[in-house]
Amino acid sequence: MNRTHSNDSSAETYDVVVVGGGAAGLSAALVLGRARRRTLVVDAGEPRNAPSSHMQGYLSRDGMAPAEFLALGREEIARYGVGLVRDRVTDVTRDGDFAVVLESGGTVRARRLVVATGLRDELPEVPGVADRFGRDVLHCPFCHGWEVRDEPFGVLASSAMSVHQALMVSQWSKNVTLFLHRVAEEELSDQDLRRLAAAGVDVVPGEVAELVVEDDRLAGVRLADGTTHARSVLFVGPRPVPQTGLAERLGAEMNETPFGAYPVVDPTGLTTVPGVWAAGNAIGFAEQVVHAASGGYRAATSIVGDLLMSELDATITG
Repeated sequence: MNRTHSNDSSAETYDVVVVGGGAAGLSAALVLGRARRRTLVVDAGEPRNAPSSHMQGYLSRDGMAPAEFLALGREEIARYGVGLVRDRVTDVTRDGDFAVVLESGGTVRARRLVVATGLRDELPEVPGVADRFGRDVLHCPFCHGWEVRDEPFGVLASSAMSVHQALMVSQWSKNVTLFLHRVAEEELSDQDLRRLAAAGVDVVPGEVAELVVEDDRLAGVRLADGTTHARSVLFVGPRPVPQTGLAERLGAEMNETPFGAYPVVDPTGLTTVPGVWAAGNAIGFAEQVVHAASGGYRAATSIVGDLLMSELDATITG
């Protein structure tokens, strides 16, 4: 069973508050709990991979449902006395320790902070895409390619960078069509066109109007001119929207990328703000579950050492 944290205990101080209860946050909390550090996880319950029925590529957990993975993680952290509250952090201020303000109205204090708030995917506004995302509308061939191998793939272009996605998915199917949608053919370089031809990827210009669904399965992609192309899988490129507002408010240096702004971190996940670590999709859009769990582990071990040394130094100087 998950331990919960009462919202009315607003004066409580923790060694570490972990903001986000996904793979990164739970992994950090597990290590911190085992190190006998008083830890609280604040989880809004909005994991990025919620639309997926399974996750892949995580050794010993290949094919596990994301919800099951997180439920097991919550059970594991509870064994070590880690608290968990279903809530959202709305603000963090600092006056020595961190004051973590919860949406429910409470405030908790923390000596160290882990930001594992992840990101959300903003999907292309094509009718049918959002409804089928995580089923037969996919975004990551490493996550889902094996399960849909050799089926007729479509790739919905969102920019010229979608060429890379079309080339990548061609490793799982030799029947791939790149729908340019609102991308002009002139935006594709000569090298793009040569590579697409070499990979056997068909390129179809014209705006996509909607997906065709039959018997609750993707059957095709319909263009604005009315033509329909039979496809049973469609890959899309969601726009990642980082949930990094807390790190920014604390003054963390941010790194602008084509996929959003993320905090600058060292190899352990330490941001430029002393006492604040970040992990998982809070540091980059491409962090898979296994990467996120690893990042949470690294952050936690660094925090354990940091807390110990600060305590010892305080004893020496005190």
